[in-house]
Amino acid sequence: ARLVDMKATALAGRIDEIPSRLMGLRSEERPDAAIRELGKLVLVAKAWRSTPGDAELRRLVSTSESREQVLANPDAKQVESVWEVLGEKIESRRDGLVSHSTWLLDLKSASPQFALLLDYFPASAGRRSNAFTPGDRFDARLVFYPARQPLRALVADRKGDVPTGEWPDFGFHTADPLAAHAVHQNTAPWLTDCPVMLPPGAILLDDRGAAWWQAAGDPHGIALPIADTVNPTLLGL
Repeated sequence: ARLVDMKATALAGRIDEIPSRLMGLRSEERPDAAIRELGKLVLVAKAWRSTPGDAELRRLVSTSESREQVLANPDAKQVESVWEVLGEKIESRRDGLVSHSTWLLDLKSASPQFALLLDYFPASAGRRSNAFTPGDRFDARLVFYPARQPLRALVADRKGDVPTGEWPDFGFHTADPLAAHAVHQNTAPWLTDCPVMLPPGAILLDDRGAAWWQAAGDPHGIALPIADTVNPTLLGL
């Protein structure tokens, strides 16, 4: 409540959501995750106190710019490309709002580049009809909110749908995707969600029944735990 009174609305909401984020993890992962999240909050607070006029930090602490402000910003990154809808995440928040995240992939980039469309609406309004469906492809110009690692974006001009096809070759055989992910985290260490494109692989179960993703024939030997329940069809069951 004190943070809200001081106009730190976004920071207050992030703190309020920490318990639900932690409960979504395995019990043995929660202590480390709590330490990481608290550390990110400290970094946000210190960075904002030193540069209170920074647009990205103000967005994390106080409030976001309006759509009109972002579109009118001459420094905002703009990308015109073919985009594919990778998926969406709809979450109910403790403040009575529902967040709707839609993740996009740039199909014309030489390396994996993502965009996040983020919308909020009152839970009392019921679920909205989706403007996008996973797997959709469309030609559009996106304008990104100014940030050290631009990710959140607005659709400024949607030109039309594009037929489905193969993904481009992102060169997974030469580059370690987790190394690029670490660079992004170092640039903006306060981020909570940072997408990464992994090379071809398979989903396996360990001796406790927990699901893991294992890279197939990857020289980097990447293996990562899967947080959510895996559809048995993907496991061949």
